[in-house]
Amino acid sequence: MFAVRLALSALAVALAIPPAVAQVRPYRITGSNIQKAANGVLSLMSYSAIPDITSSSLSISSDATGNPDLLMSQVGGGFTWSRETPIYLEGAAAYSRYDPSFVATDGTNTRSIPVKWTSLSGTGGIGWDFPIADHLVLRPIFNFSLGTVASDLTVARAFIENKLDHDIAFLDGGTLNAYGLGGSLMLDYEAAYESHETDIEARITNLTLRSFNNTSEAVQGSSNSTTANIWARYRAPTPWRLMDRPVRYVLECAHSEYFGDQRGALGFVRLSQVGAGIEFDSSAYDIIVTRTRLVARYVFGDGVGGMSVGFAVSF
Repeated sequence: MFAVRLALSALAVALAIPPAVAQVRPYRITGSNIQKAANGVLSLMSYSAIPDITSSSLSISSDATGNPDLLMSQVGGGFTWSRETPIYLEGAAAYSRYDPSFVATDGTNTRSIPVKWTSLSGTGGIGWDFPIADHLVLRPIFNFSLGTVASDLTVARAFIENKLDHDIAFLDGGTLNAYGLGGSLMLDYEAAYESHETDIEARITNLTLRSFNNTSEAVQGSSNSTTANIWARYRAPTPWRLMDRPVRYVLECAHSEYFGDQRGALGFVRLSQVGAGIEFDSSAYDIIVTRTRLVARYVFGDGVGGMSVGFAVSF
């Protein structure tokens, strides 16, 4: 009887003790500093937000996979209202897709986490032309920008089973909204003759981007970036005619240098570009478009190289 009571007591004690539950540790990004990561996202956005012809169409691929890690496209333009009212207006809209990979660990297992970041941004500018010589103006510009970045790790979710640490929850469907304020200073030389036309622009732009509004808590940050570039275009008529005007050939070159948080964010600190193409003149007709231009360009920099084709119209 005593043995039975002892056995029942042991069973009761055993039932009273909850079974051991394995502690589930969330995955953390190794070496991650969330504030630094947030600022890095904004640094990438600055490549799209700052008007810059060398990074306006850019795709960087991974040597290991052959897939694009970065795709960037920007459409924009600017014009001076008139000689009598030399106010300068510019605008640009940009799209970029960046596919970084992170390494996450729960202390025991290590996973590679592929992430897709999609960015949309718009930038505007208001300036004034101050003539300083024949065909040469000095142009200060006030710039402003709005942008958003959406993060998605749908592909990786099955591997990490939604066990992300709170600090990196932005990676899983988070958003980052940002506004930017800054300014530019440009020297613009434009000379048009019957035999040829020459355009040269030297510009430096500084833009500070800050997160705001419904940005995910983990990625509130800021970024200060500066781009300095020089761009030149030479146009001259060919022997061929179309639409009652000569067809022109076009030669271009450009160079951009990146400073501040933008410098080295994508592995390079400068980009250069050379291009050649043709231009069709439709000014003999009563239509809004006066010129149409097609230019093939080669972009190169620190470990970066590639081709693009640009399409532009003048009004």
